[in-house]
Amino acid sequence: MTVPTPGPPPRPADPLAAVDRAVAGLDGLANRPPAEHVEAFERVHTALGDALAAGSSGGA
Repeated sequence: MTVPTPGPPPRPADPLAAVDRAVAGLDGLANRPPAEHVEAFERVHTALGDALAAGSSGGA
């Protein structure tokens, strides 16, 4: 059985909207316990990386 290889992440319709959504993950960070900050930064970092990869896969 052949396992399909994953392709690039789907390209968002609007790469800037993808960045805005990613950065929105930091909203309210000051009101959350510091123990949650690292996880929030990691999620935003991953989302920004995905947006960058998707945006560079075809150029907009």
